[in-house]
Amino acid sequence: MLYEIAEATRRFLDLLDEGQRAAAVRDVADDDLRRTWAYTPGPRPGLVLGDLDRTQRKAVHGLLACVLSPHAYAQVAGVMALEDVLDDREGGRRDRHQGDYWTVLLGEPGSDEPWGWRVEGHHLSVSVVVADGRVSATPFFLGANPARVTYRGRTVSQPLRLEEELARELLDRMGRTARGLAVVSDQPPPDLYTGNDSRIGDVEPQGVTPAQLDRASRGLLVGLVRYYLDRLHSDLADEEFDQLDLDRLHFAWQGSASRGAGHYYRIQGPELLIEYDNTDNDANHAHTVWRRRSGDFGEDLLAAHRAAVKHE
Repeated sequence: MLYEIAEATRRFLDLLDEGQRAAAVRDVADDDLRRTWAYTPGPRPGLVLGDLDRTQRKAVHGLLACVLSPHAYAQVAGVMALEDVLDDREGGRRDRHQGDYWTVLLGEPGSDEPWGWRVEGHHLSVSVVVADGRVSATPFFLGANPARVTYRGRTVSQPLRLEEELARELLDRMGRTARGLAVVSDQPPPDLYTGNDSRIGDVEPQGVTPAQLDRASRGLLVGLVRYYLDRLHSDLADEEFDQLDLDRLHFAWQGSASRGAGHYYRIQGPELLIEYDNTDNDANHAHTVWRRRSGDFGEDLLAAHRAAVKHE
């Protein structure tokens, strides 16, 4: 897995000219850059996809494809393509385009020093850090606007369909008592609680716990968590899943349970935070994020690396 990620990164680097390389490659030790992320439109550090030639653009997609699972890579491609759909709906007012995604490299593979990269733009942020043989890939944000495109009431496109449907299945399956614990408010927040903060901060665990669910509902909760982790290649997802304390999860729902109405849910554990909201544009504008409290932006890997180097 590490070899494939490093090779994909080298392939991209080898395609850059001197000026592009200078714009793309930054220092992984630049904490402000590494921790600064966003899911709104606008320029980012690095190289924008629309300015790259065909081979270079394919190399950027190669970076994503080697870290993501096949279904998550398809979701990412769909999210990027929606920029043109949204631009058309807005009459070109905000000049959106699926080429408006930036790639920044945080160091380079080939030495014992940590390195990584981020691919980011509207409704997409994938941050990867590699250190001492381990890989971090959070925060991992995916959004969609429009979240659902229909024809005569039937869905044509919905990149984040399972993020909604699996949570609804869980909410529907749990008993009345558990559901009363899970639904903590009839009003959803306007966006993710953590937004694009560099740290998760104090987000209060709310909702229902596995101990308060029946066996089938517990399985659905774990399955929903696993679905988010399975955005990554199976080797990386397995490692992340094995570190979770599944008994200490909380699942909370806010807003309406009716389809087409604004809603939000959150799954928390000691290290895990998953957020989903769909409130804007008449509940047709979805945001999702998976985060790790001590591990976002490779913080835990970099801290361990620095400690080991310091004591050599």
